[in-house]
Amino acid sequence: MVREGRGVYLRAVERMQIGLEPWGMQEVLDALKQTHRLSFSDGALEAVSRCVQFLDAQIEAGGNNPVYGVNTGFGDLAYQTIPNDQLARLQENLLLSHACGVGEPVPEPVVRTMLLLKLKALVRGHSGVRQPTLDRLLDWLRVDCLPRVPSQGSLGASGDLAPLAHLVLPLIGQGEMRHGGGYEPAATVLKAYGWEPLSLGPKEGLALINGTQLMLAYGVQSLHRVARIAAWADAMAAWSLEAWHGRSEPFHPAIHRVRGQQGAQVSAAQVRAWLTGSKQQAEPRTQVQDPYSFRCVPQVHGASRDAWKHAVGTLEREINAVTDNPLIFPEEGLILSGGNFHGQPLALVFDYLAVAVHEWGSISERRTFKLLSGRQGLPPFLVAEPGLNSGWMIPQYTAASLVSQSKQLCTPASADTIDSSNGQEDHVSMGANGALKLWRILDNVEQVLAIEALTAAQACDLRGTRGMAPGLLKLQTSLRERVPHASQDVYLHPLLIAGRDWMFTGAGNALRQEIESTPEFRLTAHGLD
Repeated sequence: MVREGRGVYLRAVERMQIGLEPWGMQEVLDALKQTHRLSFSDGALEAVSRCVQFLDAQIEAGGNNPVYGVNTGFGDLAYQTIPNDQLARLQENLLLSHACGVGEPVPEPVVRTMLLLKLKALVRGHSGVRQPTLDRLLDWLRVDCLPRVPSQGSLGASGDLAPLAHLVLPLIGQGEMRHGGGYEPAATVLKAYGWEPLSLGPKEGLALINGTQLMLAYGVQSLHRVARIAAWADAMAAWSLEAWHGRSEPFHPAIHRVRGQQGAQVSAAQVRAWLTGSKQQAEPRTQVQDPYSFRCVPQVHGASRDAWKHAVGTLEREINAVTDNPLIFPEEGLILSGGNFHGQPLALVFDYLAVAVHEWGSISERRTFKLLSGRQGLPPFLVAEPGLNSGWMIPQYTAASLVSQSKQLCTPASADTIDSSNGQEDHVSMGANGALKLWRILDNVEQVLAIEALTAAQACDLRGTRGMAPGLLKLQTSLRERVPHASQDVYLHPLLIAGRDWMFTGAGNALRQEIESTPEFRLTAHGLD
C-alpha cells in the first residue's frame, strides 16, 4: 500500500530503506519489525559521500580556522587545537572518555530504536560520518547484536553523550555487546561475527555521540506504549461502568459536541463502542449521577489523549532531525556550530506526557476504589464472607502506592539545570531523566489498569455477566482463562502480574485490537453512530 504525504514509502516492499524521506512514528515501528531487511537508499549514500568529501577537503586545505570537534578539543577544551596526525586518536579518545554511564541497561527495544534513529539522522548528510561506519551500525541492527547501554548519565543537552558513547563504543572494539544470551566484551563479539574494529575518521566520534537519540528512542517506545494505555483506559472505563451499574449518559456525543475538545469526543466514542449491545445499560438506575471517576472519563481520558497527540507531533519532527554538532552544509560551503543537540523540545514533552499518562492511572485507581466500596449492590471488597476474607482490598493499596509514586515522578525534570564542562554547557534540559521517569510511570499505570481489570471482572462475576456488552463479555471471558475468579482469599501477586501480561502483551491485548477493528466497533468509535 502506498501512503501519500509525509513519510511516503511502499509498505509492500521486501526491503525497507533508511533514506532522506521523512518518517512518522509508524514508519519507525515498521522498520523495527524488519531490521534484518533494512538498507540505505541511494540518495542517502550520495548525501553521506558529498558531506565526507567536503569535510575532507576542508581538513586538507588547512588554514587558521579550527573546526570544533574535528581538529579541536571538546566542551570547555575547544580552544585546544589538535594536529592532523592526531585526529583519529581524538575521536577514539572521545568515545572512551564519554562512555561513563551507570545504572540499569537501557531496554533492548529502546537500544534498537536508538541505533535506527541514529542512522536516520546521520544519512541526512550533515554529520561527516563515513559509509563503513554506517554499514557496521546497520549490521548490528540486521543481526540484532546490541551494545550494552547504561541508562543513566545524560544531561540531555550536548546530546545524550554518555549513553550514545556506549552505543557506538564497540565500533572500536571496546564496551560490551549482547551475545549468546548475555553480554560479552565487544572485542570477543566482533571476532565471533568476523568484524574488525574500525578506525574513526575526523568528526565521526563526535557525530555519533552528539544527538538526542536516547531521549528520542525512549520517547518513540513510550508513545507506542501510551497508545495501548489510551485504548485500554477507555475499555476499562466501560468495563468498570458495567460492573458499577453506572449511567451511560455522560458519554452521549451531544455533551462533547458542545465543548468541542477532540480527545474527549474520541474517548466518549470509544466507551460508547465498548458498551454497544449492553442489555445491562437498559436496566433502570437508582442513582441520578455517578462519581466523577465514571462520569468525567471523557474529559480526563480525553485531555490525556490530546497531550499524547501533541507529543507525537514533536517526536515525529525529531525523528527526521539532524541533532549533532557542528553541522556540515556542503552545498553552501559551510560548517556551523549550533545547538540542535539540546533536548529541550523533548524534555518539555516528556514532562507534559508524564502528567497525562499518570492521569489515566489516577482515575483508574479511583474507579477501583469505588468498586470495592460495598455500594451499587456489590459486596464490600468483592468477596464472600468479608471479614474472614479481605478480597480485593489490598490490590487497591498497591494501585494507590503506584499512583502516589507516579505523582512524585511527575515533578518536571526540565525545570532543573546544572552547569557542566566548566560552565561552557551552562543550561541543560535533563530530558534523559524525563524520559526515564516517563518509562517508570508507564510501568506503574499499566499495572494500575491491570488491577482495575481484575477488580471489574470480579465485580461482573458477582453481579452476573448476563446482558453485558458483547465486547466486554469477550474480554471478561478471555481474562478468566488466564486469571480465575477468586471466591475466597488467594495468593494475589501472581494474579496481578498475569493480569498485566494479559492486557499489554498477551491474549487480552490481541483480543482488544481484534474487537476494536470490527466494523461495528469502528462505526461507533469514529463518532458515526
